[in-house]
Amino acid sequence: MAQIIDGKKIAREIEKELSLELEYLKKHNVQPGLAVILVGENPASQSYVRMKGKACERLGLFSKTIKLPATIPQSALLIEIEKLKHNPLVHGILVQLPLPKHIDEKVILAAVSPEKDVDGFHPMNKGKLMAGEDTFIPCTPAGIQEMLVRSGFSPEGKHVVVVGRSQIVGLPVALLLMHKKTGANATVTVCHTGSGDLTPFTRQADILIAAVGKPAVITADMVREGCIIIDVGSNRIADPTTEKGYRFTGDVAYESVSQKVRAITPVPGGVGPMTIVMLLKNTIKAARLQTNL
Repeated sequence: MAQIIDGKKIAREIEKELSLELEYLKKHNVQPGLAVILVGENPASQSYVRMKGKACERLGLFSKTIKLPATIPQSALLIEIEKLKHNPLVHGILVQLPLPKHIDEKVILAAVSPEKDVDGFHPMNKGKLMAGEDTFIPCTPAGIQEMLVRSGFSPEGKHVVVVGRSQIVGLPVALLLMHKKTGANATVTVCHTGSGDLTPFTRQADILIAAVGKPAVITADMVREGCIIIDVGSNRIADPTTEKGYRFTGDVAYESVSQKVRAITPVPGGVGPMTIVMLLKNTIKAARLQTNL
């Protein structure tokens, strides 16, 4: 049976470290502030936003959520972002994705100030990530790297296979782990819908990162013994045996794969808590940069 990489436990460790930074900022009368814009009523997005708000409250960050209807024009959304850009209480701005189809995500993400872009999605910050410069690293990739390093599975010198090439997870985590830096310096292969049969690639992985967004895409026959599995997926599927009538599952067939590999992240309780704590870390970083502390 595989070792379980407990994202909740690691996130709590990081929160303790962040609390020391918050004490320092508090002495200088600075309270890091995060504003989250939620457009529409996507259930998964609503859940994520609630968790982010609770995390801010738990750690002592100022947070506000701006809830907007799914029918809001793009121009009106841009006005809301502009207000937050000039609000001194807000050090970090996060626009919860996905957005309604009539809104151009690229335009919206580019409208967020680079210095308040705690999601790391602004073109300037994406360029800095590619160049290996200090920047706001997208939260899920940053969380994945922290999980690996803190669990004793550093990517250094390993072959990492990433399944999925999204701008949110797949591409940035590949870039992050390729950098010639401590906790990175890996050989990275990125697979996607154009790769055909994934098995020849996934069976080579020392570390496999599944970020597809489809349940049980990665099965036991696709991985080798001793592999480390990071399951980014969080797929809502029907389950009449539960009180809510549904449950969340990952991109990996957990029951069978966990019998074969060395270590694996659970869903839920794996990557999710790490994404949230890295958002808090980025917000604190933004507050320090903006206040010269």
